[in-house]
Amino acid sequence: MSYVTEFPAAPSASAEAHFLARLSVETDCADVHAAMRMGEKDFVLLHVVGSEAGFARKHIPGAEHLPWGEMTAERMAEWPEGTLFVVYCAGPHCNGADRAALRLARLGLPVKIMIGGLTGWADEGYAFAGEETLSACV
Repeated sequence: MSYVTEFPAAPSASAEAHFLARLSVETDCADVHAAMRMGEKDFVLLHVVGSEAGFARKHIPGAEHLPWGEMTAERMAEWPEGTLFVVYCAGPHCNGADRAALRLARLGLPVKIMIGGLTGWADEGYAFAGEETLSACV
C-alpha cells in the first residue's frame, strides 16, 4: 500500500463539501486575472500589507492598498454592502492575507484570499502595475 492509498479517499459528499468550503474562501491568481481581463471585476482587490511606497513599487493592476491593520468598520463602510473583498499579500510566506481575511470576516464582510499573492501572480507570468505582460499565460 502506498502513502497515497494508506488513507481511503473521502466519500464523494464529504469531498464535495470540503472543496466547496475551500472555494468559498479562496480564489487564485488565474481566476482574478481572467475576471479583470474580461471586465468582470465584481469584487474589490485589496493589497493588504506594506507601505504606500512598497505598493507603488509592486502591486497587481486594479488593486487598492489597504493594510489589514487599517481595516475598520468605518473604513470598510466606504464600499457598498455585500461587496466581495479579495485580499492578497506577498505570497505563501506571508500571513497578511489571512489576517486581513479574518478581520473582514469578523466585520461580517464577504472575503476571499487570492492564494499565491504576489509570488503566485509572478509565477503565472502576469504583469504588475506599470509592466508589460510577462508571458502569454493569459
